[in-house]
Amino acid sequence: MKREIVITADGSTTIHLPDWNEHYHSKHGAIREAYHVFINHGLCHFLNYELGSRPHKPISILEIGFGTGLNAFITLLEAEKLKLNIDYIGVEGYPVLKDEINLLNYPKELNSKENEAYFENLHDVSWNEKHTITSWFSLTKQQKMFHEVHDLCVFNIIYFDAFGARVQPELWTESIFQIMYNALKPNGILVTYAAKGSVRRAMKAVGFSVEKLPGPPGKREMLRATK
Repeated sequence: MKREIVITADGSTTIHLPDWNEHYHSKHGAIREAYHVFINHGLCHFLNYELGSRPHKPISILEIGFGTGLNAFITLLEAEKLKLNIDYIGVEGYPVLKDEINLLNYPKELNSKENEAYFENLHDVSWNEKHTITSWFSLTKQQKMFHEVHDLCVFNIIYFDAFGARVQPELWTESIFQIMYNALKPNGILVTYAAKGSVRRAMKAVGFSVEKLPGPPGKREMLRATK
């Protein structure tokens, strides 16, 4: 499938799949979307609601759709800034190619050129092994399909960043959200940019408590689900 690097509205890059008319991140701003959905309504919400202060135990995060590594990179930056011990697992069926990674501008657009080596390292480390990227952030990249996640009560937070239901409806079903529910610890949360009624109903059907929240630029709403 053809893939091309494009510039989004906030100046940051993403990958566009013209055959599907689908983007890895929002065309209205890749970085803005990532911070709004996954950091502000995911990680920061978990810290305030569940922990109340900086935790001593590692925060375990599962990302469904590792893709460009943007969500992992901004989480690494937050871990460094807030001194958070984060154990990050990124699941991806079809890894992005190195030539494509080299065209992404996230360190520059995040004013974090000094951390560019960390972004490169996220992609350079081997798959299916745990790696210490910084003293606060460890990464395990797992190359597999999303339905092959079999963890039970492991994660505090899930970043659900799969391609949209318009192009891959099979990734937004009750069976997938049952896997996600099982993988979370009690009071764990799942955040996603999506807000379709069918997605919300699938989440509720497997036991999640679901909130509609203001969406990132270009989207009216997003969802947060709590176990």
